[in-house]
Amino acid sequence: MIKNYLKIAWRNLIKNKAYTVINVGGLALGMAVTLIIGLWLLDELTYNSYFSQRHRMAQLFQSQTFNGNIGTGPAMPRPLEKALRDGYMDNFEYLIMSSWTNDLYLKYGENSISRPGNYMQREASDYLELEILKGEKDGLREINSIMLSESTAKALFGQEEPIGKVVTASNQYDLMVTAVYKDLPYSNSFKDTDYLIPWDNYVNNNQWVKNAEDNWGNNSFQMFVLLADNVGMEQVTNTIRNVKKDLNEDTAEFNPQLFLLPMEDWYLRSNFENGKQVGGRIKYVWLFGVIGIFVLLLACINFMNLSTARSEKRAKEVGIRKSIGSQRNQLINQFLSESFLVVLFAFLMAVFIVVLTLSGFNELARKEIEFPWSSGKFWLISLGFVLFTSLLAGSYPALYLSSFKPVDVLKGTFQSGKYSGLPRKILVVVQFTVSVAFIIGTVIVMQQINYAKNRPVGYDKEGLIQVPTFSQDFSGKTDLMRSEFLNSGAIVEMSTSSSPTTRIWSNRSGFNWEGKPEGFQEDLAWTEVSPEYAKSLNLKIVEGRDFSREFASDSTAVLINQTAKKYLGVENPVGMLLMDDDTEDPNPPLKIIGVVEDMIAQSPYEPVKQAMYVFDRFDNFSYYNMRLNPNQSAGQNIAIIERVFKEHFPEIPFQYDFVDAEYAEKFAAEERVGTLSGVFTALAILISCLGLFGLTSFVAEQRTKEIGVRKVLGATVFNVWNMLSKDFLKLVIISCFIAVPIAYYVMNGWLQEYPYRVILKWWIFALAMLGALGITMLTVSFQAIKAARSNPIKSLRTE
Repeated sequence: MIKNYLKIAWRNLIKNKAYTVINVGGLALGMAVTLIIGLWLLDELTYNSYFSQRHRMAQLFQSQTFNGNIGTGPAMPRPLEKALRDGYMDNFEYLIMSSWTNDLYLKYGENSISRPGNYMQREASDYLELEILKGEKDGLREINSIMLSESTAKALFGQEEPIGKVVTASNQYDLMVTAVYKDLPYSNSFKDTDYLIPWDNYVNNNQWVKNAEDNWGNNSFQMFVLLADNVGMEQVTNTIRNVKKDLNEDTAEFNPQLFLLPMEDWYLRSNFENGKQVGGRIKYVWLFGVIGIFVLLLACINFMNLSTARSEKRAKEVGIRKSIGSQRNQLINQFLSESFLVVLFAFLMAVFIVVLTLSGFNELARKEIEFPWSSGKFWLISLGFVLFTSLLAGSYPALYLSSFKPVDVLKGTFQSGKYSGLPRKILVVVQFTVSVAFIIGTVIVMQQINYAKNRPVGYDKEGLIQVPTFSQDFSGKTDLMRSEFLNSGAIVEMSTSSSPTTRIWSNRSGFNWEGKPEGFQEDLAWTEVSPEYAKSLNLKIVEGRDFSREFASDSTAVLINQTAKKYLGVENPVGMLLMDDDTEDPNPPLKIIGVVEDMIAQSPYEPVKQAMYVFDRFDNFSYYNMRLNPNQSAGQNIAIIERVFKEHFPEIPFQYDFVDAEYAEKFAAEERVGTLSGVFTALAILISCLGLFGLTSFVAEQRTKEIGVRKVLGATVFNVWNMLSKDFLKLVIISCFIAVPIAYYVMNGWLQEYPYRVILKWWIFALAMLGALGITMLTVSFQAIKAARSNPIKSLRTE
């Protein structure tokens, strides 16, 4: 019986080739989009699935209050480790201190490379579940050891045996390779961990880390934990919440609240507002999940519409089958078999489309998704997906077609009914409501990105590069290198800074000044810079003056930005002293000598943070900032800079970043969302237009004789076009008026997440409506004009 159903289904598909192409093509596109979104969602939802004990893994976070505003982050003070080990260790299996992930220069023989990694405590290899390829699992046992990822070991040693070899770190100290581990997978929070060095080495080689041992105010470290078997996240959080506040009076005024952020939340739910967890990338998971469902729904609607539109052509077939004894359930099974066959073909085409486009999608989405050919689970889910889509697309046509009465059909008195086309009209309205809403959403996302991109950044990022200087070799050579680079003609100015131009790495508090409000809790971004910092960035001085090498007093000078001026609450800050409130070991007062224009160093969607730029007295810098010579090509300038760099630092790899490219990275996530939304919107519109094209073709075919009569009686091409088009245009206009309020509500809610955001304007919605109407007119007009220009003699000829 099933074989017979499939045979009849095949014959019907072959007989109606145009119908089959539109149906299979539309479904294939819809299923391809759903498949590729499904693979993306799986990759997002299984992030960090590499870790078998991820349900017990967490990172310590804290919330602190500054003047009523609560800030949340993972930065921890060193004394907290001892406090937790002494009083709360029964809650943890592992408690691991870690540095931030930083690039380190590694040298072996003639090979010198830069790789990111961490200084971590001894249990890190177990915590990270490293797959050891060579060497020992307990590779951080000795203070001067290093564990390398497989790719890093290959880059350093090539085919040589790495275990036991000595590498030089940042030209400062030697480390022995004790283990090589397999690179951690891409979908992993520790994917950039290309090396691990013992935490004790970090302490021994950095005086500031040693000094932080008893400093509760220095939040410069990370802490990862693996919970004991018998405790839960919330239970431990409640136990340790007030540890920092209870043990240190100096930080108690900021009401520090400790809590554990589970590994499951690191990637998808890591955003906080005023101390509350408010989501994160999970919003994109929901967004693309909804898009995938709707795109598949659009493709299924096409199938339903075309199947029911052809009902009169199938009516006699149904009548004859019923008259010779076919039961309704047999007819339903037959039509569902046709649906299954169409969906199966569409699925095979969809798989082909996904395989062809997956590499491009990965590049666009910054993923490393592979098609799961060998996954039995995937194919089982795919079979369920095909069956579900078959039922979704074929159930209504099957029930509708099998309901015809054979007596009416065979007598020739069968009428499809006054309201028989209503379901099709409703489905068309649904299709274009979704499509118009997608258009509006995509336009608003791109508007928001461009709005932030066009925001004044406060400095000139074009022609500005930054060179990392993560080695003691650079210390004491700033003036020499500035002179060398300037004399080379490749740059017009150079400065140093303790943070990159596009980031804030340090924040400070603990200052007093004349007129400071009682109880005011200051929080200022802190960057140590050389005197030419403002010149190299073309940063405008709006009050006072810039740093000068001619004034010895500038060693304790500071520049503040315009936001800091408002934040401190002073009208004339130039000349004002900022005094250290540490009475036991105070630093010299800092004198404000000038106010600079606000520059964006954090998110371009957020307000500029109050910042201070302090004269760097101790060579505490991490970057050279260089303004390239505009009279030469960038490539020529970079080549000269590299040559000069290598003359003085031959054993350090030359690296650089264009600041404008680094700034552009701040828009990367939103731009990917906008681009992907645009692609999916275009496909949704294409699928809707395929369905509309099929329906228009069928209507024109149904009304062939009517069109012939009208032409004979003098109807023009425009008259015929108007007759065939107006009904569809009405449906699309209805769709627009439904889509606009829905899109406004959703996108207005999305924009509320951005303090610096675009204002929704009427023309965005008008443009989307006009676009939808234009696309509809083009789609319908092709068939309508074709029908209107046909020879009326052919349509009126007797059969």
